[in-house]
Amino acid sequence: MFLAHRPGSPARTITSEADAQEVRDVPWLDLLDPTEEEQALAARVTGQRIPTRAELDEIESSSRLFMEDDAVYLSTPLVRQIGDDFFASPVGFVLMRDRLLTIRFTGFTAFDVVARQVAGQSTRLSGDECVTLLLEAVVDRLADILEHLGQALDGMSKDVFQSEHGGMRRMDGLLRSLLSRVGRSGDLASSVRDSLLGLERITIFVTENKKRDLSDKLQGRLATVERDIKSLNDFVSQTSNKVQFLLDATLGFISIEQNNGMKILTVVSFIGVAPTLVAGIYGMNFHDIPELNWKYGYWYSLALMAATVILPLLWFWRKGWLGK
Repeated sequence: MFLAHRPGSPARTITSEADAQEVRDVPWLDLLDPTEEEQALAARVTGQRIPTRAELDEIESSSRLFMEDDAVYLSTPLVRQIGDDFFASPVGFVLMRDRLLTIRFTGFTAFDVVARQVAGQSTRLSGDECVTLLLEAVVDRLADILEHLGQALDGMSKDVFQSEHGGMRRMDGLLRSLLSRVGRSGDLASSVRDSLLGLERITIFVTENKKRDLSDKLQGRLATVERDIKSLNDFVSQTSNKVQFLLDATLGFISIEQNNGMKILTVVSFIGVAPTLVAGIYGMNFHDIPELNWKYGYWYSLALMAATVILPLLWFWRKGWLGK
């Protein structure tokens, strides 16, 4: 989809060069999961090369931040979260003298927010103002994701340390669930960190680019974005530490449950040895066994085996191995 965002009007879909001629003065062109035909049309309209998804996925800085002629090419991975699911998708910016072209392959809440802001504007916008609005909205969205992540980690902490876990089966299910949730939280924090790193590089590159004459107002807004990114990076570091702490705690509880299982196996093995020994002794085929012809020998051996089971169970119970 090839969209044109003009102040004072809703976004318009561009399907032909005739449509493009009618929106020549738009400050923001947006390619959303574009086809090859739409990419070719955007290249003809803007006169710029349109980077492919493979190029936007490159990780080296020289491929993410560079200039061709008077156009600035920028790219970064961005996190999109839908409910409990999330994924990262690359986003590209082609910042020209008079307009901005964005390339993305999935919808982002921040882009929708900026599209509504642009539609509600009554004054003309520049490409620099559009990219500033997008950076501000994306950083705000990442901050919201991190807030929800922090709340989720607080809930996991309560589940780990304050919940009544109940029986062994329920504890096993809870720990498996916690391990999965903590792992996903760690993946989300890592993805957000990658997005923030890319945004920080973009902000610095645009601000320090001597070929772009940014106004003092835009310079100040970009400086604010950069400070916000640094504060969010600090929050991500704290979140990563908490994820690691919860992971260690969950693995510790799993180790305790495994030790409890080994205790049960030890008890079962121990109480099975003594009765087997008694049965083995009195099951030997020797003629001169003293209790062989004793009237109460059978009941004596049964009572002895029962005692060898009951007494160890009482001892293990007193030790706390069998519960309170």
